[in-house]
Amino acid sequence: MIRVLLADDQLLVRAGFRALLDAQPDIGVAGEAADGEEAVRLVRELRPDTVLMDIRMPRLDGLAATRAITGDPALNEVKVIMLTTFELDEYVFEAIRSGASGFLVKDTEPEELLRAVRAVVAGDALLSPGVTRRLIAEFAARSKEPVEATGLSELTEREREVMALVGIGLSNEEIARRLVVSPLTAKTHVSRTMVKLGARDRAQLVVLAYESGLVRPGWLG
Repeated sequence: MIRVLLADDQLLVRAGFRALLDAQPDIGVAGEAADGEEAVRLVRELRPDTVLMDIRMPRLDGLAATRAITGDPALNEVKVIMLTTFELDEYVFEAIRSGASGFLVKDTEPEELLRAVRAVVAGDALLSPGVTRRLIAEFAARSKEPVEATGLSELTEREREVMALVGIGLSNEEIARRLVVSPLTAKTHVSRTMVKLGARDRAQLVVLAYESGLVRPGWLG
């Protein structure tokens, strides 16, 4: 059972998400929070698998709450999915940099939301359906100048190649086709790369790919 914490200051939004999630045989709502401080407290108390976290909330916003969660080693297994009203929300890329495993626009189709929740918990997610790779590049272009990521020198040539492909938004299956290997082999390369770089998930691997200069905005291949 996938346990989800809902963090949104709008009761109706939480109610809608709860009705959808609780109707699934493999997903259940572990709790609800109306602001960021309550979200962090409940995550520490309930240890859900993932949090649907609104960016704009009172007392403590979603970005700060996400940093508090992802920065706590004891909560390393908890994945955060940011919720936003607009695809072009100026905080989207900052949300990923804060440690979120992805983000969803609130008007995402129900099936896409469910697929995203399951994918993030499985460790395979990147970003929300409905958000294009060009958007990733747009926000990455506004990030700081390239820096050498710790552990980058330890990667093999193939692992650097795989990291670059993850950086432009390719899934394991797409990477496998590009490199003419099996999806399992592609997944293994991605996993080893994440371990060597200490990346929490694929989303963080994308950030590292951009910040290290391994991938530059516009390389959408």
